[in-house]
Amino acid sequence: MGKDSRIEWTHHTFNPWWGCVKVSAACDHCYAESWAKRVGSDVWGPDANRRFFTDAHWKEPLKWNQESTSEGVRRRVFCASMADVFENRPDLVAPRQRLLELINATPMLDWLLLTKRIHLVKKLLPKGYSLPPQVWIGTTVENDEYARKRLKYLLELDTPSVRFVSCEPLLGPLNLAPYFQRSDAGTRIDWVIAGGESGHGARPMDPAWPEDLQKQCAAAKVPFHFKQWGHWVPVSNLDLPHGLRTQKVVTFYKGNHEILVAGVGKTAAGRVLRGRTWDQIPATRTTEP
Repeated sequence: MGKDSRIEWTHHTFNPWWGCVKVSAACDHCYAESWAKRVGSDVWGPDANRRFFTDAHWKEPLKWNQESTSEGVRRRVFCASMADVFENRPDLVAPRQRLLELINATPMLDWLLLTKRIHLVKKLLPKGYSLPPQVWIGTTVENDEYARKRLKYLLELDTPSVRFVSCEPLLGPLNLAPYFQRSDAGTRIDWVIAGGESGHGARPMDPAWPEDLQKQCAAAKVPFHFKQWGHWVPVSNLDLPHGLRTQKVVTFYKGNHEILVAGVGKTAAGRVLRGRTWDQIPATRTTEP
């Protein structure tokens, strides 16, 4: 948890618990699992206990809400960076209910709930409960396969203020254009976050994949946020006149044209895409209390 998060697209992070189970290719090199192990928390996998927190931890968002109310400025809260709110386990029913009550009690905070289990949202919400307008709900879509599997469930949710997609890590070409059109329920994707993979074992991202996503978003007037290249970056982004041969390089092809990406680490790779940074955020549709 943290106020003033280092994640570019949120102000704060809040975790109702730690721990999860891997469910798709995007989870293969999960940063949250690696971080938990680094600090000595064995909370990953179906048989591991989840890590829960004290009342003091749960009071922090109430303070953030008071600050936002005093300043008259909404703040975004990413929930949960170290877990999945919609993991289906009996021991998570009570803390998930507590989280929903906390969300209801903090109307000046926009809560970003990102899940790979979007198909379970309706099942796991309390009977008769509707997500309040300060909820933005999103799902991870790493390639076209998971777009087909997950986005139909995202578009079925008719009450969130914003529906978003996290294409991080982006593991293949992705066509989101059909989901930018209004569904029969009047819903569509409102925001796209994209980025490459970082850390040990990071898989290279073809530069054409995020470039094409940005163009799709621009055509549909959907806000686009490019978070990072990750470990791998196009050589054309780097000043490596003599150092290229010291870097590990992977080749992609655009027609007959070679596109080289070098493994230089997240910090050196940066987040410049097509000559600029992309920090577009959707406007909230909630109203102040």
